[in-house]
Amino acid sequence: MVVEWFVALHPVKQALVATLFTWGLTALGASLVFFFKTINRKVLDGMLGFAAGVMMAASCWSLLIPSIEMSEGSGLPSWFPATCGFVLGALFLWVIDKILPHLHPGFAMKDAEGIKTSWQKSVLLVLAITLHNIPEGLAVGVAFGALAADLPSASLAGAVALAIGIGIQNFPEGTAVSVPLRREGMSRLKSFWYGQLSGAVEPVAGVIGAAAVILMRPILPYALSFAAGAMIFVVVEEVIPESQLANNTDLATVGAIFGFAVMMTLDVALG
Repeated sequence: MVVEWFVALHPVKQALVATLFTWGLTALGASLVFFFKTINRKVLDGMLGFAAGVMMAASCWSLLIPSIEMSEGSGLPSWFPATCGFVLGALFLWVIDKILPHLHPGFAMKDAEGIKTSWQKSVLLVLAITLHNIPEGLAVGVAFGALAADLPSASLAGAVALAIGIGIQNFPEGTAVSVPLRREGMSRLKSFWYGQLSGAVEPVAGVIGAAAVILMRPILPYALSFAAGAMIFVVVEEVIPESQLANNTDLATVGAIFGFAVMMTLDVALG
């Protein structure tokens, strides 16, 4: 019944439901703060590595490959939209990274990035994960928006697989925000609130992404690769360095391999 209801929805509404799901898993991860004041660093690093692996695989199978396939027969080399979009996505995140004040979990206040500000550490931590979630929400939205183009390389199952993969890796992100805040003395409820709030941007980005590619069909291959470039930027600039802060390199690497394998399996099996 639920599946039939979801399938019957317009792609923009499907994108909204899917990103509400990914936001929900961020909140679920943040809810661990009600049970733990701290979390084992090895566990957290393994989870962060897993998240990195999921994002890398999603960028390849769910975004870049469909972008290349959709560009065939367009009059341009099939690699051109994918390459342009990928570079622009990374550049977009790089610019935001330089402007938006934020602090990656595990780093001291002196390591805060972006424009200098007197904002509290809790706000900067939330903004860091929010920055992380923009390309994820955009990726899910664009994947569902592509369904309206009725292209062979765009499938509902593939879009659902992407949402599931992004949702799974959102779980440790919520934990990575809420638990450190609790450890610093913030109440459990406030720590949870800030942790789940970091995922609130995903439904917004998802709806915008879906609507944009429906209204402007020619940008679809660029939009897919744009989201991929933005996600890879986040993985290399943020997620991987965070997973290696405590020198649990092997554990984080195994987590990344496992995450990549899980996302690849989801996309190939369902897509």
